[in-house]
Amino acid sequence: MSAVEKSLADEPAVKRSNLLDGYVPLADTYDELMDGEGTVRPHWRELVAAFESLEKSELERRFATADRHLRDAGVFHRVYGADEGERIWPLSHVPLVIDPDEWSALEAGIAQRAELLEALVADFYGPGTLVREGHLPAAVVAGSDDFLRPLVGIEPKGGYHLRVYACDLGRGPDGRWWVLSDRTQAPSGMGYVLENRIALSRSLPDIYRNMQVSRVAPFFQALRDTLNSLHERENARVCLLTPGPLNETYFEHAYLSRYLGFLLVEGADLVVRDSKLAVRTVEGAQPADVIWRRVDSDFIDPLELNPRSRLGVPGLVEAVREGNATVVNALGSAVLESRALMSFLPALCQHVLGEELALPNVATWWCGQERERNHVLETFDDLAIAPAFHPSAPGPFAHGPVIAADLSRGDRKTIMDAMKRRGVDFVGQEVVRLSTTPVWTGEKLEPRPCVVRAYAVRTPDGWTVMPGAFSRVSERMDARAVTMQQGGRAVDVWIPAEEEAPQTTLLTEPDEVQITRRTGTLPARAADNLFWLGRYMERAETCLRLIRAVAQRMADRDELDDRLIARLRGALVGLGAVKLAERQTLTSADMVGALFNAELPGSAISLVRSARTAASGIRERLSPQAWRELAKLAGLFEKPLPPTATDGDIIDAADESLDLLAGFAGLSQENMNRLLGWRFLEMGRRIERASATCSVVERFIRGEIVRGGLDVLLEYADSQISYRVRYATSAGRPAVLDMVVLDANNPRSIAFQIGVIARTLDALPIQKPDGLPTPEEKIVALLVAELATTAAADVDAAALGWVRMQVMKLSELLTSRFFVQGNVAAQG
Repeated sequence: MSAVEKSLADEPAVKRSNLLDGYVPLADTYDELMDGEGTVRPHWRELVAAFESLEKSELERRFATADRHLRDAGVFHRVYGADEGERIWPLSHVPLVIDPDEWSALEAGIAQRAELLEALVADFYGPGTLVREGHLPAAVVAGSDDFLRPLVGIEPKGGYHLRVYACDLGRGPDGRWWVLSDRTQAPSGMGYVLENRIALSRSLPDIYRNMQVSRVAPFFQALRDTLNSLHERENARVCLLTPGPLNETYFEHAYLSRYLGFLLVEGADLVVRDSKLAVRTVEGAQPADVIWRRVDSDFIDPLELNPRSRLGVPGLVEAVREGNATVVNALGSAVLESRALMSFLPALCQHVLGEELALPNVATWWCGQERERNHVLETFDDLAIAPAFHPSAPGPFAHGPVIAADLSRGDRKTIMDAMKRRGVDFVGQEVVRLSTTPVWTGEKLEPRPCVVRAYAVRTPDGWTVMPGAFSRVSERMDARAVTMQQGGRAVDVWIPAEEEAPQTTLLTEPDEVQITRRTGTLPARAADNLFWLGRYMERAETCLRLIRAVAQRMADRDELDDRLIARLRGALVGLGAVKLAERQTLTSADMVGALFNAELPGSAISLVRSARTAASGIRERLSPQAWRELAKLAGLFEKPLPPTATDGDIIDAADESLDLLAGFAGLSQENMNRLLGWRFLEMGRRIERASATCSVVERFIRGEIVRGGLDVLLEYADSQISYRVRYATSAGRPAVLDMVVLDANNPRSIAFQIGVIARTLDALPIQKPDGLPTPEEKIVALLVAELATTAAADVDAAALGWVRMQVMKLSELLTSRFFVQGNVAAQG
């Protein structure tokens, strides 16, 4: 027995404590922590006592540890609207503890509800008996935009439409749980459950262990096994289909794909040929027959569904129809999410399953029926009003349901008139007062309204419910369910177990591992993003080195030469970091703009943002350390220097950015396996460095060599020390050009880049049916020979221009061969 448990045995009913000073449950609500007498509920006592045993400073340190994990792991969500952008995941540090016996009852209700919804959707897209026999109005089904007629008559492989189910739960003032909404389209939040659990179990390890919190890993193991069991083609992969990096929960898609071993794809990564689904990869089309989608059904196939969709896969519905692809959940399953259907579920459960609905939904009246519509109109001010078939709608419903009593007179009249004209589009719902759970405000615990999202997965043994959940607390004290549609913080849900939960891992047993040195399929889109990540990072380094060179010379007026500044300005103009102008001088304000002006396509901030955009599309392939370096780099540019910044400020900003770029480059060199992903990243870096060095050197040796120009080239190529050691003299044109252009042992020289490109090209999956050199190989062989046989004295602007042109031609050929959609089969 732990020390905490011993103390609880002596004091079985915890009442007030320092931690709970000022904790006052909201009136007319159920408080998860305390009962009506102000006594801490039994299943909360160990957590409260553990918190009480810690000094406030220690408690805050632990909470800070959780926040640091989320920040370092790059856990984020995307916010739309005026404040659009990525935000660190907002975690409430106090878990929501639910009694295990109560959770067992919830599990049974969730499983029953999932079974009922499966039976309903099978009937909707199958025989249609429920509508034909009058158990359900046809408009409840056909009136929903999520009822997809092209899917009627298609029976999903394995016989089930729903493989994953979720529902949002709220507890009323009487302590009973109610279903606020069903999630059958593409339930989100499971990945955040994992990160919430990791963050709290690391920051509160002793408390987590002593409370014997049920582990969620077995649920994810069941999910993975279920989806993997749906394969029919050998070597096929489960693909997690994401709308892309701009989706609000993209982090979760990337995290789950990596955790479960699935392939993260976007619609453009997939192709249907002869009614069979495949992934476009750099090695050609690879079979795929199971899609776990996070794209709404209507957007899944522009040929048969929404023609405006750019997120889906043309022909996917046909592949499903022919039995060559399984989509989880089945296309069209979102018809079950309509609020109109909720009002019929109690009667349908009795008719279909022969059982009472164990977990009822919030009382709902569909206004497509006269009696129900009249009831809603008569009790209008006591209800919440919502669209019947959509989560939200233009006008008053822009953010979802509204509480009628809070409406303006104009909005009230507009909605009531529309309801009278076309009641089928509306529902009235009881206004539920949500239960409250404690949150840490920085000084004490305070109650906040909460909702809980529970998850279930269909396995061969029936529905398995996750022994935990995703919860969200509102920042407002208003406990009405409708206000939870916006804002709030995430909460981990703990279900204490009777005995210590066994350790579970999704990893294969060591003795069963089949040795391989491959990491799986590389989609063409991922290769493209890696290639451009390398290019943008290298281009940003070029920009920063040029900015630093200018600032250093402006800081040392003795070194200032107008002709030299003009050459540097030309290089920055060519890069797009400085605007083209008649004047040839540069000012400190120009350098600040080259660093922080996002309207300039070649500015450091623009290039770093482009690099991060490319990286966000391959987040599941980057280590947390690499992502942190990128995040730090992007963060530097969120605090721009003022236009009046000194040259020293500019030098410091450039140096700090270059240090982070070097850190990222070091991680890619030391921590990434030399497989296809790394090779495309490396190819992008080397092509960009070779091209940029050609451009910079060409600009400085065209015509007369200006004073200090050769020193700039040595500085740009980071070769000053090597030059001094080798020559022990001032910079001379032949020696500098040999080191910066021709020396294959100098990692910053053009010749070195071409050498790396040649070796990397040899390792790329290029098929040569005729055995002849490919156009790419011919270009590289020509460049290698030219640079190896050219004398330093013969290096001039024309020669460098030719090298740069060949490098750019190589880039175009690689893009055409590997990245252009529809031409990604790697053939000569």
